[in-house]
Amino acid sequence: MSVVALVGGQWGDEGKGKVIDSLAAKAHMVVRYAGGDNAGHTTVNPHGTFRLHLIPSGIFYDNVRCIIGNGVVVNPAVLLREIAELHEHGVGTGNLLVSDRAHLIMPYHPMLDKLEEQRRGQSAIGTTQRGIGPAFVDKVARTGLRVGELFDAKSFRARIEDVMEQKNALLTSLYGHPAMSVDDVFSQYMEYAEQLKGYVADVLPIIHDAIDRGDTIMLEGAQGALLDTDFGSYPFVTSSSPLAGGATVGSGIGPTQIDRVLGVFKAYATRVGGGPMPTELHGEMGDFIREKAGEYGATTGRPRRCGWFDGVAGRFSVRINGMTDVALTHLDIFDGFKSIKVCTGYMVDGRYTADFPTRTDTLERCEPVYEELPGWDECTEDMGDFADLPQNARRYVNAISDLVGCRVSLVSMGPKREQIIEIRA
Repeated sequence: MSVVALVGGQWGDEGKGKVIDSLAAKAHMVVRYAGGDNAGHTTVNPHGTFRLHLIPSGIFYDNVRCIIGNGVVVNPAVLLREIAELHEHGVGTGNLLVSDRAHLIMPYHPMLDKLEEQRRGQSAIGTTQRGIGPAFVDKVARTGLRVGELFDAKSFRARIEDVMEQKNALLTSLYGHPAMSVDDVFSQYMEYAEQLKGYVADVLPIIHDAIDRGDTIMLEGAQGALLDTDFGSYPFVTSSSPLAGGATVGSGIGPTQIDRVLGVFKAYATRVGGGPMPTELHGEMGDFIREKAGEYGATTGRPRRCGWFDGVAGRFSVRINGMTDVALTHLDIFDGFKSIKVCTGYMVDGRYTADFPTRTDTLERCEPVYEELPGWDECTEDMGDFADLPQNARRYVNAISDLVGCRVSLVSMGPKREQIIEIRA
């Protein structure tokens, strides 16, 4: 038996979808444990190219049970659209379940998200405006609605009448927006209930039965460690914990049952939305990496900010997740580079530090200290063994391992599931 928590090591968009899609071939179950449809996991496999926002990336294997866990906030419209898209491409969803404990995204959540971002103006966080933050606010404020409540129409109606009285007061009084219709919301969500009833269950016994059988379970994270509410660049963070610790809460699997924490890092750094990013490249090099790698958000299409690998942030991420090993993705983007830089420390207010700062305003003042490594000319996309990689590519991988203080066990080049190399210890 092996329970593997797969977490993003940077600001998200590290290529977790491809890694999960590849590793799920040897798994029995994949559980998505955090976030919502603000995350997009792109996979390229024999079925086509898919951008999954809620459904776990193991869905392409018929024998892998895929579970949307209690730690996820679920927009039923998005989930049903993803199911329909998979069916159109011949991918079945009979192996998909949704936790009845997962919280629902309601129509007022995206509206409040959008209006609050507009109110913030230049101080906007840069959310996807999918309602993720407001849904998690309601969860903590004990006014959220859970997926399992959809199937008791009388109780659900009473709950939304109570909650929407408050939400409509907020919409009209603070934001000057028209009130939403309780009747319309109730009718729409009863339709969702009818369409989703075959997918919703108390998944906790199913997960723990799999553990008791000795099955291999993968816990799929969303976003990245540097967007964690406690440890990320607050307030420019996400609304649930993308850390390995969040995997236990968002799945119902205790920490002592997790055997491996696999951190996924890009060979460089990217970030979407606002917030500091010390190694961000402004100008020609950043633009070149973005265009070569197709660095545009899978959810919003927004261009991602690109920069050199940040070893300070990476080491911090390894520590707060307790990573056992690392998957390094997008190595092929550096094919043809004469040299590559990696950040080994920061200069802040005239002092050197190798520690990731707590305060965001301090992080904004950090200037990266770089080490420059030689590049390589060869194309790495179709290389199937670590020893086949160019010497300088191997040197780069080893340098990343040394910087973050964790062994690199997987290297990914190219978008396809088979373009991944396992490095044996």
